Amino acid sequence: MLAELKTEWIQYILTNMEDAVCLTGMNGELLYANPAAERLFGLEYGRQVKIWDAIPYVEENDALIQLFIDGVMEKKRQLRSLVKYVNNEGEQFQLHVTLTCESSAAGMILIVIHDLTDLIKVHSAFARYTSPEIAQYVLTTPEGEKQGGQKKEVTILMSDLRGFTAMSTNMSSDGLITMLNHYFESMAGVIRRFQGTVIEFLGDGIFVVFGAPHDQPNHAADAVSCAIEMQNAMTGVNAWNREHGYPELAMGIGINSGEVVVGNIGSDQKMKYGCMGEAVNLVGRLESLSLGGQVLISENTRNMISGELEIAEEKSFMPKGGRDEMKYFCITGIGRIHSTDGDPDEIRWGKLAETIPLRCYVLDGKTVTEESYAGVLRDISEDEKYGILTARCSLNPMQNLLLRIGDLDVYAKVMDCGEGRCRIGFTTRPEGFSKLIECQKKQ
Repeated sequence: MLAELKTEWIQYILTNMEDAVCLTGMNGELLYANPAAERLFGLEYGRQVKIWDAIPYVEENDALIQLFIDGVMEKKRQLRSLVKYVNNEGEQFQLHVTLTCESSAAGMILIVIHDLTDLIKVHSAFARYTSPEIAQYVLTTPEGEKQGGQKKEVTILMSDLRGFTAMSTNMSSDGLITMLNHYFESMAGVIRRFQGTVIEFLGDGIFVVFGAPHDQPNHAADAVSCAIEMQNAMTGVNAWNREHGYPELAMGIGINSGEVVVGNIGSDQKMKYGCMGEAVNLVGRLESLSLGGQVLISENTRNMISGELEIAEEKSFMPKGGRDEMKYFCITGIGRIHSTDGDPDEIRWGKLAETIPLRCYVLDGKTVTEESYAGVLRDISEDEKYGILTARCSLNPMQNLLLRIGDLDVYAKVMDCGEGRCRIGFTTRPEGFSKLIECQKKQ
């Protein structure tokens, strides 16, 4: 009676369980399949086939078919594998398959198949909306779902496209998203190579942490290496943009190292993995000082790198609320990684036939001030990235400007000043700017 009861319970469990369960002989003939297995493989009740003959012969199923054949031929105690499966209706599955070989004379093979398709879809979507590193942290660590954070020394990288706000007003929404997605995909590929964690995309900017959520002993050097390779990757981004009729982009990058609080921020209903602290505020300031093509790092970051750095420029600035100026460095190389762009100190200047008159506006953040000043553009570099400006106002290094030249609005940043002139870097060059400059050169 007890044996019969046990048999009924086993049959009840096999019939109602979600996992597919099959039993085969040592030659692969299918002896039993529970309802979940019958649904998965489209088996007809009572049909005698080899287990691999129940699988459609398409390329996507090669690994699953080979797994069954290996299990029968090799008769190992146990085989496990994650494989793809496509059924006769073309539906795609991700299966975790376990084969257990029973070694008695009667010998049978127990096959248990767990369908991970939905779980993998959720994991993949989660990783896309955060980052693979954060998804892995949340899903696999005890503290992954808990509110709160911990203090940790990390290196933070922030990047931003120069003049993107003005550029985006002249583009369609579809074109803007297509261009941005291609740019972000290119940058994310570089960031993954150097084990950076993308915290979030900030409009046209990227906020990356090196050293969290997982430890990274050389986080400062990795961040600088990543930044230079990101700038180098802009060559390919802009080649793609030209090919598809989009404007060229220029990116500035700031990097700082220091102690921050990292962890899950928010409420029980909505949380995100975040990073907070003075070191974050400082890197935002450095990023805002950078020109397109530049990588600026703090003295903190420089002191943490033992390898050789190529320093194109050393400057200082007064942080908001600070009492002492802080040094920062423009980096063009680290170890064997070098910038493929030119050094601003080696600008090749071209001569204009005549100075170009303009009106100069100083920006307060991203707001254009009402007051304007007369000025002239005296010289411009051969690559049209830099210029020499004289204006009837006092300008200071790192100020952002709007230069109105005829009906063109050109955005620029002051690099340095001296002898009544300022060297500027153009952050946005609208359509028609190159033509205007070329006309001035030919006069």
